[in-house]
Amino acid sequence: MQVQNSNLLAPNPPYKAVNLGNWLVVEGWMEQPSLFDGIVNKDLLDGNQVQLMSTKFHTFLAAEDGGGLAAIVANRTSASGWETFKLWRVNDSSFNFRVFNKKFVGLNNQGGGNTIVAFSDSPSNQDTFQIIRNNDDPFKIRIKASNGLFLQVESQTSVRASYQGTSWDENDPSVFRMNVINKLDGEYQLTNGYGLAKAPQVLRDHWNSYITEDDFIFMSQNGLNAVRIPVGWWIAQDPNPPKPFVGGSLAALDNAFTWAQNHGMKVIVDLHAVEGSQNGNSHSGTRDGYIEWGDSYIPQTVSVIDFLAKRYGNHPNLGGIELMNEPQGVNLDSLKKYYKAGYDAVRKYSQNAYVIMSNPLGEDSKVLLSFVSGFDNVVLDVHYYNLFWDGFNNMNVQQNIDFIRNDRSSDLRGVSSTNALTFVGEWTGEWSLRDASKRDSQRYALSQLDVYSDATFGWAYWSYKCQFGNWSLKWMIENGYIKL
Repeated sequence: MQVQNSNLLAPNPPYKAVNLGNWLVVEGWMEQPSLFDGIVNKDLLDGNQVQLMSTKFHTFLAAEDGGGLAAIVANRTSASGWETFKLWRVNDSSFNFRVFNKKFVGLNNQGGGNTIVAFSDSPSNQDTFQIIRNNDDPFKIRIKASNGLFLQVESQTSVRASYQGTSWDENDPSVFRMNVINKLDGEYQLTNGYGLAKAPQVLRDHWNSYITEDDFIFMSQNGLNAVRIPVGWWIAQDPNPPKPFVGGSLAALDNAFTWAQNHGMKVIVDLHAVEGSQNGNSHSGTRDGYIEWGDSYIPQTVSVIDFLAKRYGNHPNLGGIELMNEPQGVNLDSLKKYYKAGYDAVRKYSQNAYVIMSNPLGEDSKVLLSFVSGFDNVVLDVHYYNLFWDGFNNMNVQQNIDFIRNDRSSDLRGVSSTNALTFVGEWTGEWSLRDASKRDSQRYALSQLDVYSDATFGWAYWSYKCQFGNWSLKWMIENGYIKL
């Protein structure tokens, strides 16, 4: 990208930053009105989990042993892992069903039996089913197989695609009640839900309106001097990324650098979603929630960092490049191998750019200390959310504040005992306490600002905008909960 001249000097760390979440990597829970409202069957998106109960037998379909050569049965009175199927969306009404061991449900028509098994490693036409919903009760469904016939439960041990009737009677063997659980709402779900005909325009409208230069003016006027921008791996293949992703996010990121330059701010580019998914969450770009990232994905993940470093590594408004957001459940040795390769990729283009390494979630915050000792201009990112743990549920106001001033402060000091800079890359004013007064919320936010300001690289609030007030720094500033 071309660097423009600016009279505004961008700061050096430590930064007071905010995440531009849900902009270039979609997180559906954050926005209202929802980006997803125009999708047909928007509750049946990729990765959503369904459980299917025969209305005749009141038992659930199950893949024995989590999938394999054994036929699908319908003999469970309650549903758990083997009775839960993850959707892969083919179009508005056609889907693949992925089972516990990652196999796909399909039609086994050898010998004319039309039995249903879960054996395929990748879905084909034989593994594609149409979900037909009842007009009056959308969770009462029938399932049509690739042979044009409906699934029916002949007995609790016999499920076949052999039914031709049209009845919706609950005693009909082809009628099921569908429970939808554990929905995903990330970029993959959005783009594949709309399809290539509609998704590009939906996202263009979103990118052009969700964050604008006016927001950078607001941020710079209210004490912020940097932004952390989550991006997805597909940005490196813009303008023609692999389906179902659509091009255009790179131009939006270029705009952010221009706006940052115009208003004296820095941009931290954060690889939030990596190919294969590093944590199974919606914001990782996952299709179905499985964590696939590992050694085999390192080369293509490094290539994304190489692309970003080549484009922005010497930009005067680059605050840093974060190699991966919130790895969780990945092999630590693989993560270190990738971090070393990602660091080297950045150094090909810049000797001074900060390289940020996210601490793996669920691991001790000091787990990378010895590893980073050999790097220059490296930053360790820790995320401090004071919720998502049962221990916070019973804390009162003062106990929450004491936890931040004691436990969080101690943890941050421990991470700081290294040559690496420290970065609280995500934190929020949200907490488990309900019906807190404005004064209590102000005290809670101030305690975090005081403690996290000791991070030598700075901090970044999650997020700039969100439909839930305490998650939105813009709302917190406008309503007097935080003053920077």
